[in-house]
Amino acid sequence: MASLRKRGKIYYASYYVGGHERRRSLETTSYQIARERLRNLEASLALSEVDSQLPTKTPVGDLVEAYVERIRNTKTRNSVRVDTWYLRSIFGPICPTLRAIEKRGRKKRRGGASRNGGARLEVPFAEQVTTAMIAEMIDAKVRQNKLSAKTANRYREILMRFYTWAMDQRGVRMPAGTNPAAKVERRRPPASVIRFLTLEQIEAQLDALQGHPQLQTMVAMYIYAGLRREELLWLTRKDVDLQAGRYGTIRIRAKTVKGEYWEPKTKINRAVPVSRVLRGYLDRYEPRIVPGLWYFPSRQGARWDPDNFSAYLRNVNKKVNLKWSCLDFRHTFG
Repeated sequence: MASLRKRGKIYYASYYVGGHERRRSLETTSYQIARERLRNLEASLALSEVDSQLPTKTPVGDLVEAYVERIRNTKTRNSVRVDTWYLRSIFGPICPTLRAIEKRGRKKRRGGASRNGGARLEVPFAEQVTTAMIAEMIDAKVRQNKLSAKTANRYREILMRFYTWAMDQRGVRMPAGTNPAAKVERRRPPASVIRFLTLEQIEAQLDALQGHPQLQTMVAMYIYAGLRREELLWLTRKDVDLQAGRYGTIRIRAKTVKGEYWEPKTKINRAVPVSRVLRGYLDRYEPRIVPGLWYFPSRQGARWDPDNFSAYLRNVNKKVNLKWSCLDFRHTFG
């Protein structure tokens, strides 16, 4: 409600907006005219308040494009890749960035089949998405692709972050002011089974790679230094200092190599000491000189693609009936 105030001979309206007092001149010295203008102002304020509570109408494609641009500036490259994959699976190729990713994905797949097709949120405006629609989409994807509870929950988390950002940073007003993903029920994942190698299995794994000296050294690095998969693949010759510390030091740090930027998953640089056992493998290994000075270059002399490296390791291990992965090696170090 607004009230009249008089300063000198002029009447003013006094009212509150967001808890703060506002005053507006009614530009009259007549009490009757001031009362009429006050009623008009109250009606205008009431209409404005109702309008501010109504949902907005924001095109989904524009909002997703803006969100992807935002996470590119705040997340690591791998996190951006994962989030955009989920967004494309949820909304489809509805903006330039997701359409470009869709085209690249089809070139890699025979016949153009899409791995992230199926159920989607197909609405023109972001405000039209409801809790029921999200729950139904996730349920359909679980049925179609036999998703785990962890993956199903990831869809919910991606949408939670997307709508929280849209409402807080882009002024998107959802019906009832509620994030539609907030009330989607989380699935209870089963207890995790953490695999790791025993001392005998470590010896068997490294002995099996005698014919692959570089791969053997890489696996030894994973086991005895506990590096993440990409941390090892991004090492350059400058990052491995065998003169620092007792047996040497491995530096995991942000870098730009050949115009491509990379940073650790935690966005924190760290130094990992080389153990006595690992030093023995590093002394026997001589890195090839390649562009970019990668410490463990691929067979083509470039940086290993993480998925290609995992496939290579898996194929080599399969020939000797071993099934260990980079994550198992990191668990072993832990």
